[in-house]
Amino acid sequence: PFLELVNAIKAALTPTPTPPPASGSPMAVPAKFASEATECSGFLLQVNLYIQMQPQQFPSEKSKVAFLTSLLTGKALQWAKAIWNANNPIINSYDLCLAQLPVHSTSDQLFRLRQGSTEVNEYTLHFRTLAAASGWNEIALLGAYRQGLNPEIRAAMAIYDDSIGLESFLQRTTRVAQQLAACQPTVTAPQSASVVASSPVPEPMQVDSTRLSRSERNRRISQGLCLYCGQPGHLLRNCPIRPPRPVVSTILSDIETAKLTLLSATLHTSNRSLPVSALIDSGSSGNFISTKCLKELHLPRHRHHQIYSVTTIQGKPLGRGVVRYSSPFITLQIGLFHHEDLRFLVLEDSTVDIILGRPWLQVHQPEIRWDPCDIIRWSQKCSTQCMSLLPHPRSIHTTVASTQIESPEPVFMPEIPAEYRAYQDVFSKLAATQLPPHRPWDCAIDLLPGAQLPKGRIYPLSIPQRQAMENYITEALNQGFIRPSTSPAASSFFFVGKKDGGLRPCIDYRQLNSQIIQQPYPLPLVPAALEELRGSQVFTKLDLRSAYNLVRIREGDEWKTAFIAPTGHYEYLVMPYGLSVSPSVFQTFMNEVFREFLHRFVVVYIDDILIYSRNMAEHRQHVQQVLQKLRQHQLYLKLEKCEFHKSSVQFLGYNINSEGVLMDQGKVDAIQNWPQPDSIKALQRFLGFANFYRRFIKDYSSIIAPLTSLLRGKPRHLTWDPAAHEAFQHIKKLFSTAPLLHHPDPNLPFTVEADASTTGVGAVLSQAVGESSILHPCAFSRKLSPAEQNYDVGNRELLAIKLALEEWRHWLEGAVHPFTIITDHKNLQYLRDAKRLNPRQARWALFFTRFRFTITYRPGSKNIPADALSRQTSADLHTDSEPIIPPHLI
Repeated sequence: PFLELVNAIKAALTPTPTPPPASGSPMAVPAKFASEATECSGFLLQVNLYIQMQPQQFPSEKSKVAFLTSLLTGKALQWAKAIWNANNPIINSYDLCLAQLPVHSTSDQLFRLRQGSTEVNEYTLHFRTLAAASGWNEIALLGAYRQGLNPEIRAAMAIYDDSIGLESFLQRTTRVAQQLAACQPTVTAPQSASVVASSPVPEPMQVDSTRLSRSERNRRISQGLCLYCGQPGHLLRNCPIRPPRPVVSTILSDIETAKLTLLSATLHTSNRSLPVSALIDSGSSGNFISTKCLKELHLPRHRHHQIYSVTTIQGKPLGRGVVRYSSPFITLQIGLFHHEDLRFLVLEDSTVDIILGRPWLQVHQPEIRWDPCDIIRWSQKCSTQCMSLLPHPRSIHTTVASTQIESPEPVFMPEIPAEYRAYQDVFSKLAATQLPPHRPWDCAIDLLPGAQLPKGRIYPLSIPQRQAMENYITEALNQGFIRPSTSPAASSFFFVGKKDGGLRPCIDYRQLNSQIIQQPYPLPLVPAALEELRGSQVFTKLDLRSAYNLVRIREGDEWKTAFIAPTGHYEYLVMPYGLSVSPSVFQTFMNEVFREFLHRFVVVYIDDILIYSRNMAEHRQHVQQVLQKLRQHQLYLKLEKCEFHKSSVQFLGYNINSEGVLMDQGKVDAIQNWPQPDSIKALQRFLGFANFYRRFIKDYSSIIAPLTSLLRGKPRHLTWDPAAHEAFQHIKKLFSTAPLLHHPDPNLPFTVEADASTTGVGAVLSQAVGESSILHPCAFSRKLSPAEQNYDVGNRELLAIKLALEEWRHWLEGAVHPFTIITDHKNLQYLRDAKRLNPRQARWALFFTRFRFTITYRPGSKNIPADALSRQTSADLHTDSEPIIPPHLI
């Protein structure tokens, strides 16, 4: 193929092998081109000029392409070989060939550009060349330049943010690099060390004068001899052969110019804690502590093995200018969770508490926000070595109260079962405080057309609230969950009290929620979900930590979550609590994560996960599969709220075991002790609480009708009457005797008992369990609408049956066995003779054809479970030729 290409090029050029130039001066053949972006424009200019000035050489488009191909090398030539071998149509079009000529893009080269072993000046020159052709904005260019610098220079330049501009940053980088080069090496070994190795005469003294014996030292002092060399005529400080002290320098001109780099920290010993200001100095060769801090901590100082001179970059002494001592190990705490044991060099007469220099920065690689100085994010190494799950005891009080930002772990943590210790990272509280990645299920906030942005207000805060607010904002910034905002939106920030007396931070998103396009994704129906547990013997309950904060806000929507607080204007990068779309977004996310496990051995309701299995061996595999999914998607669990390998578990307000579902005893006790409501709100709260368990109570709607009637017409005051009092006491009694709801078994026949009254309908779904003939019921009830209350008795009975079949359609439609509907004799007589009289009944008849059932009767005196009411059939009904229910089913 290559020879064919060569022949094609020769053939294209043969008509005019060496023609004279058409006009003007002779043209030189352009140099070879290998696809470098910086050379491309010049190369093409030369080629085009050559072709224009020698038109007789290029009678066809193909000859121009052949000439261009002859000048290519490297990857560009490989591309040309491919198109010639394939006889690609572009070989017949010079312009099309130019358009597709492979060129290493300037953007790619900027991304890959690194200083490496070159000098900063050379690196900057190369950068300027690429930048001129890139078309990037100044912020992007500055980020690329900063990223390409060598680590020590990049660390030194970290004190400058992007606001100083690209040109200023480039110039300052050059000056800083020169300053660093001037003071390298920053810590040097004494020159005498090399002299000792090559000299047969032992050196009279090393740097530390205490290595002289006491008698020798006294002798030299009494005779006026030098303490270093032992010779007369000069003192130790002027000894001509004494090697210079190692120099520890700081890049800062003086401490006062570094106010923006002061970071709040705490030093801890076994019995004391001391808040300090830490100076972040990327040019310092060491970590220093002031003598004042050592005294306040009641710590000793130890003579260091070497004496250092400490100067600024201008050569001025820092403090006393000499370091002779080091500290013992001290616990340094930054934020709530970052702890480390650190030894410092002791700096006398220092005006700053501690200095964290380049050695500390190189170890921890923190991401720093410089104005005001704060650590935004720690390195991955810190996540495993420095970030403690148990904050120092003296720092625990700073987490006043917050649901979004986790409080410290309790001192006594439950133990992870041995089978799941390999997944210990899934239970990491620290990992849950890291900014999660963007995923396909990020929280999207789509606003209605013409939406009005929220304009919140700043609420006055008490001293405890202000402290809690500052702690919350600081932690959220450190974790990367929020950032300063310039958004035109601003929701309000305030606190509400918690039951334990703490404070819960809240963002008032009501106005924003009213402007959001709501997502229609439904939450699971809890009763239906629990029906999947049939046959399960072992249960594990898992609870996600900081659930909503594990989901990112869709990129570009962060500004819509902005809120204002006394300390500033911020916006969320993670999904906050209080957004109306949060539950549906998180449920969508969880369903996608566990899609292959749902309806098999996992039930998920937002952040609550229930794993169910038939035996222990199967259950361990199921739990491990779930933990692996959580790890894969970077989701984390709250260990203290997880329960493993249980035969009975509390889940979503129910007590679940291998036999069935019970009401949570704690909630039953709450209903038993509920005082009689004395206001409309109090009655609404009781009914809302009781409605949760309505399926345990037969004819629930009819029983509470006297209570719900008190709310009719939106009254301003509650008028309590004897009927309401009786209903209130009756429903409380029924809650104390509610039955166990067994898990339905589709392989066993069902029984439906339906009943209707003038105010409501009720039904019971039952199933015999085991060899016993006892029916285990599940209740359904509904209050009749005003129009339905006008139905005659027979139509209300028929409506009760229809509503019962709709409620349990997922079990009754397509059931293995025909099910039985029980009613009393009068209803049976009506159903046998009833005809389709109107369109509504015609629709009912069509609905009944979807089920296989038989209707039987139980005399009213024996129909205790259904509690049938007396019925009366209207006599003035018109008949039709076709019955509502076929006679053979009755």
